[in-house]
Amino acid sequence: MWNKPHLLNAIADLLMLVAAAALLAAAAVWLARVPSLPVRQVVFAEPLQHTRRQEVEQALPGALQGNFFSLNLETVRGALEKLPWVRQVEVRRIWPAQLEVKVEEHRPLARWGDGRGELVNSYGEVFAAMAAIEEAAALPLLFGPQGTAPEVLTRYGEFVGRFSAVHEKPVQLLLSPRLAWQLKLESGMVVDMGREQPKSPVGVRLQRFIEVYPETVANRANRPVVVDLRYPNGFAMRVASEGKGK
Repeated sequence: MWNKPHLLNAIADLLMLVAAAALLAAAAVWLARVPSLPVRQVVFAEPLQHTRRQEVEQALPGALQGNFFSLNLETVRGALEKLPWVRQVEVRRIWPAQLEVKVEEHRPLARWGDGRGELVNSYGEVFAAMAAIEEAAALPLLFGPQGTAPEVLTRYGEFVGRFSAVHEKPVQLLLSPRLAWQLKLESGMVVDMGREQPKSPVGVRLQRFIEVYPETVANRANRPVVVDLRYPNGFAMRVASEGKGK
């Protein structure tokens, strides 16, 4: 072996690599345990709109275990994502003693359900959080079977666009367990649209109503309280002083 320089060089290189790896491992262990590198500051990349400082202060201490290097970022992220208004969190270290936290809060677009404090965000996700009274009052009410929030939110946006042509504003949209649609306008009028029909989809029936709305509804002295669009070739209206469709 001694007369084979290339083999000796290879063994020497290998020993140096092993020594370097051992040194790095020892350094990593030391950095993870050294008490002189604490995280001294947690900064938020953007101001929080709904999450209160008190909630953050209660959630973070249990997650800030270890020093700058040993701190588990996933633990910090998980602790913050348990807060009601927090949808998603990103955490990164900033040398020498700082954590930067980027929080994506839920952006509420509607109330959901029957008063259990649930809201729908811009992704169509249902989350439980208490909004300010003024903010909640300005949001429409949506409701449907479990798992239908994205569809209900999408349909609501579609119906808002349709009724803007006649200067009406939907404030409530319900999808029944039998998948029938019912809409309530800001004026108080209820529009029953029923279920999707292969030969007469909800969108077609609604558009037909919108087109004749100025003549059949807007100009009436006695506005209808309920409009029934479940008919394939027409619709029925009920006004406050009448007990049957007309």
